[in-house]
Amino acid sequence: MLTAPHIHAMVIHFPIALILVGFLSEIIALISKKPFFKNAAFYLLLLGAVGAIVAYISGSYAGSGMTDGILQEPMELHEEAAVITLWLAIITALFRVAIYYFKYESIWTKWVGIFLFAALVGSVARTGYLGGQLVFQHGAGIELTLPDFGDQTTE
Repeated sequence: MLTAPHIHAMVIHFPIALILVGFLSEIIALISKKPFFKNAAFYLLLLGAVGAIVAYISGSYAGSGMTDGILQEPMELHEEAAVITLWLAIITALFRVAIYYFKYESIWTKWVGIFLFAALVGSVARTGYLGGQLVFQHGAGIELTLPDFGDQTTE
């Protein structure tokens, strides 16, 4: 049966990958000056930002009911990091869309865009690390059940 934590675990990896590969494309575009990598970085960022919105919503459902006891502090840290990541993704994507739409490219817009993208990557990494701690250190969202061994009569 799919639960909110299962869905969050399935959804979250897409924006992480899209944003990281988008940033790598941005760096390659900076070095190689090839438009393919610049365009790839742009579209990967947009898809990653949309994915971050979906991941945040799924995380809100996954975290409901896990806010008491030992999980409260790590859950709050992960949620705060997720909010920062969400807003950085939206701001970075909107900044890039505005540059593209108004066709206003200058040296400062290029470096502001790279700085925002780098900050987003750092925020994604921190949020993912805190989420990993929730699962692997605290067991959040883990359902522990023993298999049904049935009737174990020996002959």
